[in-house]
Amino acid sequence: MASRSVNKVILVGNLGRDAETKFTPSGVSMTRFSVATGRRYKDQATGEWKEETDWSNVVLWRAENLAPYLTKGKQVYVEGRLQTRSYEDKDGQKRYSTEVVADDVILLGGRGGEGGDAGFSQEPRMMSAPRSSAPRSAPAPSGGGSPFDAGISDDDVPF
Repeated sequence: MASRSVNKVILVGNLGRDAETKFTPSGVSMTRFSVATGRRYKDQATGEWKEETDWSNVVLWRAENLAPYLTKGKQVYVEGRLQTRSYEDKDGQKRYSTEVVADDVILLGGRGGEGGDAGFSQEPRMMSAPRSSAPRSAPAPSGGGSPFDAGISDDDVPF
């Protein structure tokens, strides 16, 4: 029996620094940035509310056009997977680094600027099926009349 596993990360947080883009020798862009996520909890011993911040390093491939918008303080939605890699530091010590390899990055509102729906996706979005299974009528013939009389119903609107 084959085992199943899931490697999925979703972050909603604020950028800790401006994104930096570099290019591989073959010309593929790699954009790196960090995301701060926080949580608030009540300390069981003292009853006081405490806040905790976690930092995640994110790498985004082939999206150099989004990098100028990824500036410190902006709120983002990041979806991707965890990846751990090893390397040797300048002293020859083996080090490990875990980062989020992003598939989707969407700019949200929040600190550092106005909101928006700008974003990037590595994968095409799936469209949902129409809500009703009733047969659709043929489109109205063109020519004359309002463009709103073209047989478009509420089921044709994607949102």
